[in-house]
Amino acid sequence: MTATTGAVRGYFDYYLNTIRIALAEQFQYRVSNYFFMVGLIGEPIVYLVVWTTIAQQQGGQVGGLTAGDLAAYYIVWTLVRNMNVVSVGAWDYRVRTGELSPALLRPLHPIHWDVGYFAGWKFVVIVLWIPIALALSVLFQPNLSPRLVDVAVFGVAIWGAYLVRTLTFALIGLFAFWTSRVWPIVQIVMTLELLLSGRLVPLSLMPGWAQGVADLLPFKWTFGFPIEALVGHLPDAELAGGLAAQAIWIAAGVVGLRLVWPIAVRRYSAVGG
Repeated sequence: MTATTGAVRGYFDYYLNTIRIALAEQFQYRVSNYFFMVGLIGEPIVYLVVWTTIAQQQGGQVGGLTAGDLAAYYIVWTLVRNMNVVSVGAWDYRVRTGELSPALLRPLHPIHWDVGYFAGWKFVVIVLWIPIALALSVLFQPNLSPRLVDVAVFGVAIWGAYLVRTLTFALIGLFAFWTSRVWPIVQIVMTLELLLSGRLVPLSLMPGWAQGVADLLPFKWTFGFPIEALVGHLPDAELAGGLAAQAIWIAAGVVGLRLVWPIAVRRYSAVGG
């Protein structure tokens, strides 16, 4: 076995075990996870009611989207939103409380635990989401007829979105090494994400200049693209381009972490609880 093969096997085993831990823990908290998901579902239902009302007032559609199209968008939104729950404030907490200290003694970067554990949680989320999606479908009658290629791309894009968002907020979290309060920065970024990701409103309903800005930022590829991949009947070229954009942002996040981490960690000194 070569050193490279051994390293790959080591990473595989680490992620597999971390996912198993998350599965075991989160299935024991099914009720709390359901309440958490229900809390997230309130947001898209508000958006859905608002936009379907607007569509009905404008003759049955808005921006080319019917009430059924909007229902499909926001029902898929509920899964994408839950899949996009990542460790946003962990670095702030780890640095302030000194929790990072033991993590620095381990041979792997702490980001690997975040990626593996939250990935394991997603499998629980998917199982718990299915009955919620069925209930929402009965209530709102979505217009959803994806092709096989749409389903396949969505299956990849939803995990790509998770990785893009994880790496984006991990990079932002590294500001905690320079300031003990990173949340104001996180709030600014999350506001931009809300406006330019397709989370608040489908990007096709945004002005052209806003859509152009969204194309250049990572947020669209964490919300709008995976949703549109399943419900938007995107051309094959746009589906491939979206996956390529996700791959670019994932690569940029990995490179960014590798460059910034050594500089940031040299500034570390535990603050304590």
